[in-house]
Order: sequence, then structure tokens, then C-alpha cells
Amino acid sequence: MPSLFVMKLIKEIHSLSHIVSRKKHENISIGFVPTMGALHEGHISLTKQSLLENEFTIASIFVNPLQFNNPDDLKKYPRTLDRDMQMLEAAGCNALFAPEASEVYIEDEQPLQFDLGNLANVMEGKFRPGHFAGVITIVHKLFSWVKPDVAYFGEKDFQQLAVIRKMAKALHPDIIVTGCPTLREPNGLAMSSRNVRLSNTVRHDASIIYKAMQHAAQLKNILPVYEVCSQVRSMIEEIAPFKVEYVEIADAVNLQSLQQWSDSQSPRIFVAVFADDVRLIDNAAL
Repeated sequence: MPSLFVMKLIKEIHSLSHIVSRKKHENISIGFVPTMGALHEGHISLTKQSLLENEFTIASIFVNPLQFNNPDDLKKYPRTLDRDMQMLEAAGCNALFAPEASEVYIEDEQPLQFDLGNLANVMEGKFRPGHFAGVITIVHKLFSWVKPDVAYFGEKDFQQLAVIRKMAKALHPDIIVTGCPTLREPNGLAMSSRNVRLSNTVRHDASIIYKAMQHAAQLKNILPVYEVCSQVRSMIEEIAPFKVEYVEIADAVNLQSLQQWSDSQSPRIFVAVFADDVRLIDNAAL
């Protein structure tokens, strides 16, 4: 028997505000799942977590131009709105906010000015200048419009999660920012919207990224931090066409790189890898 459930599609801020105001007036809790679309099971797991914990779940799909430091990456980012809507509706998501860029930004709008401290200078911040300024700009706007009780983000983008938590603590202290575990493909590759741009062979071989991180976990406290990073880089680059942009072992709380294992109670490994022109990131607790 076909489902009678229909997810509400919202394109304008004023329509979103009307729905949010009504839910707030009725004391209905709102969960929020912001995405850039090209959804996969990782996004759906965030949606299901929100549905479990809140009475009303709003997802958003917006490919945010402000967070792409590479124009070619923005151009090639997959856009699959119809399929995304079907997936969200099947999961039971109550509403989808999918605005056009002209609804979100005025012409030549500048990023939000917010001091992220050292979080903006390491790993993704170092290799993608301006990226996190773009991220917090859009998330700040979305938080202001959706006014969720809880917002859900995947731990695959672990540094992004830390950045958003820092911004939210200062500007949206009433919003709980929840990180959810990375979902992986059967071969261990972290689920990502960019995976669809990989050939079948490269997608299969990309399992080496997770295997290398597992190898690092086995070497914790046995070899020095720098040697473990070196071995991870070598393992990944042994297989064409992978080129490692960075391997860092850092503290999971402040994201500062470790010089030695005793520097942290909660070390985590972070990697960024190019497969030809597709950039993949991953991380794992050690």
C-alpha cells in the first residue's frame, strides 16, 4: 500500500519562518539536518537520528558557493535534487528547505566575520583557505532561520563539526550540535557525495584509506607519531592514483597535531587524499 506521507518542500525563507514559528508556538521540537545534497545513507542516518529525537525534522539542501575554494570543485559537485527528495521522503523527513542562491545571499555578500582561532589554520583550514568561513556563514544563516533544538552533522567532516560547535556556542547557544558516526561502504570507504565521481576501480581501491588508518591504530604507542603518519602516507600512495595531501594525528578535542602519543588522551587520525581530481577526506579515533 503506498504511503500517504508527503514531505513539505520549502524554497523561500518566509515560508520556512512561518512553519518554524508555528512549530515553536506549539512547543514542537525541531531537529535539523543541513546538507549539500547528493545524499547517501550517511545523510539518511542523520535524518533518522533526528526523527528519533525530535517531533519535527527539517533537512536542507544547498550547494554553498562560499565554502568552495576551488571553482572547478563547485562546478562538478553532484546535484541530484529529485532523487534526494525521494530519499528524504522515504526516510520520513517532515520538510526540506532547498533555496536558490539568490534567496540565501545578496550579491557580493562577504563571509561571516568570526574568530575560529587555530581551528581555521590546521588541516582543512590550511589546505582549503576560506572554506570554514563559508561553512559557518551558511550554517549561521540556517540556524537563524530554522531555529532547531538539535542539529545533526556527520563525523566524517570532524573538523567541520568542531568549527560549527565553536560558532554555535557563541552565536546559537541554545542549539545542541550533535555529531553522528561516519557510515562506510562495505570496503571501508567513508560514504561521501563525491564518491559517485570515482570510477568503479578507484572506488574499490579507495578501501586503502580506511585500511591505512586501521594500521595506524595498531601502531599507536609502538612507533613515534611522525613514523605512523609516514607509514599511512606510504600505504595509500602505493596504489595509483592516490596522492596524499595530508596525514595528521591530532587531539580530538582541540585538533592540535601531536608530537608524541602522550600529548593527548584522545588521539585521532585525519587524512586528505586526491584520487585524480576527486578529493576524499576521512578520520578515525586511534
